[in-house]
Amino acid sequence: MTEKTHQEMLAKYAEAIVKVGLNIRAGQRLIINNMAVRGVPHQFAPLVREVAKAAYGAGAKYVEVIWGDEEMMRLRAQHAPRDSFDEYPTHMVDAVMGMINNGDALLSIAGTNPDLLGGLDPEIVGMMQTRHLNAASKISERVTTNAINWCVVAAAGEEWAKKIFPDLSVEKAQEKLWQAIFETTRIDQPDPIAAWEKHIIFLRERARYLQSKQFTALHYTAPGTDFTLGLPNGHLWISAQSMAQNGIAFTANMPTEEVFTLPDRNRADGVVSSTFPLSYGGTLIEDFQVTFENGRIVKVNAKKGEAALQKLVDTDEGSHRLGEVALVPASSPIAKRGHLFYNTLFDENASCHIAIGRAYRFTLTGGEELNDEEFIAAGGNVSLNHVDFMIGSPQMDIDGVLKDGTHGPVMRQCEGALKN
Repeated sequence: MTEKTHQEMLAKYAEAIVKVGLNIRAGQRLIINNMAVRGVPHQFAPLVREVAKAAYGAGAKYVEVIWGDEEMMRLRAQHAPRDSFDEYPTHMVDAVMGMINNGDALLSIAGTNPDLLGGLDPEIVGMMQTRHLNAASKISERVTTNAINWCVVAAAGEEWAKKIFPDLSVEKAQEKLWQAIFETTRIDQPDPIAAWEKHIIFLRERARYLQSKQFTALHYTAPGTDFTLGLPNGHLWISAQSMAQNGIAFTANMPTEEVFTLPDRNRADGVVSSTFPLSYGGTLIEDFQVTFENGRIVKVNAKKGEAALQKLVDTDEGSHRLGEVALVPASSPIAKRGHLFYNTLFDENASCHIAIGRAYRFTLTGGEELNDEEFIAAGGNVSLNHVDFMIGSPQMDIDGVLKDGTHGPVMRQCEGALKN
């Protein structure tokens, strides 16, 4: 890909982010951030600038960027005094909250090093992550109720690209990753906006089908997995596009291939095995199993990163339970690529998945109006965390359980009713 072609694709990508992902309205402001590393790495500046141009072209009156350096997190974990990890600058959170409270738009750009904090003391990493989650909980609460139009996208960070394509030079790895990003977000198509509109309609039809079935539970079977997950009364199957409380329709993730809802926090039983590594807090967790009883995680084990996984579960009471269940066909375009992305934004769209922690309020009828106690009583989950992990594979079958107790196929070999 020539530099000119790359720049043209980057501009198309930015246009799709602004028009499909965020659906920026004239007069809105936009804030761009990466909450995982407390700011957008400077290597993402070319994309940020194209997004700013597209946002101003759509009528945005102001674009703000919170810049950061992911390596500063590793340096802190290595060298800061052990009693200093309660320190947290709140100015970034305050800036984002100011935009949210004004009804403005929020863009998060992922793509940082999935091994950033690998090999470090898991106790320190856990303290840093918990402090960050506590500080950012105000943002998470507003995002999970769709207070504003928000979107998460990716840029081809150097370390991330090398993780996916270790045999290539940094330059070639980034070029290959950018190509993958453009293809999976439909930017390589003649009219990316039209392609996204067609895809959104397709996902909406999947959600309507599942909503019509009114399953009370899902039963998963696969090698290493025998797992039943309850669905609460009033659950809503959601697909790509949502309506924000500020009246703007937006697409929260680019790419997206999932249809999802919330599980009943009190009804999860059995064992489920991961089918993809999980990058969490700069640590890669691999080949892990999670055991549930009455909705609660009672055991975890992993070949790599088990301490980090246990720290995730132990963050708070809600992190012992689930907040999302998502169905993705094994034939999704991202799955067909045949390689890991080591990034949940992409890998979750290659596989059926579930999420530890917080449920999205908008996946329950009337959930946005409920306080925490009411939401929990209705079967929803409240937590500082919301961490997806992948469990689907071509060896997985999923049955839906109806109110009369009968079972019916939802997916066979992760295909079937939801096949592309």
